Amino acid sequence: MLTTLQTSYTDTRAGDLAWRLGGEPLPALAVRELSFDGPGPDGGGRTGATLQLRLLGASHQVVLAAGPGDCLETVACLPGRRTPLPARVAERVAGWEYEFAARIEALPAHTFAARAQELLALVAEHPRGLAGIFPGDPCAFTAMVAQCEEHRVLWRTWHAYPQEGRLVCTRSSLVLQGPAGSGTHD
Repeated sequence: MLTTLQTSYTDTRAGDLAWRLGGEPLPALAVRELSFDGPGPDGGGRTGATLQLRLLGASHQVVLAAGPGDCLETVACLPGRRTPLPARVAERVAGWEYEFAARIEALPAHTFAARAQELLALVAEHPRGLAGIFPGDPCAFTAMVAQCEEHRVLWRTWHAYPQEGRLVCTRSSLVLQGPAGSGTHD
């Protein structure tokens, strides 16, 4: 799903982005709610789960409500946060193993525009994708795709800064842990 966001660009530099796990949902400009049949709270049985992909004026949030507990990830310009995005984070969150990774790609203008259009086309056609283009530049966007598998939820995001020629790429996953901390990885 592709949309034009009705707001001005609030995070104008890749270096302004910060990461946070937890907190509350922030006001969103676009939301895509996905449902999937996930594992029950004990790792067995089945229960419905929802994953919200949320585009903010200041980048993105992902909210998972499933199984043993909820998880909320924010990558955005956050008041009072001036630390750079972490390259990698691994934490336990309410019965899940959470992993986050980020990298910043610096691209020349002609390569940046081609990469931006490639990513927007990928997300627009993805059955679990959401992309928002900021007014004024078709290469200024935030895009997200999600994939849900048994015991695992994965998502990727891209935050484009054409004025800098930078693309912030993130990859996150939640893997449900079995009873007594044993993994359920297949």
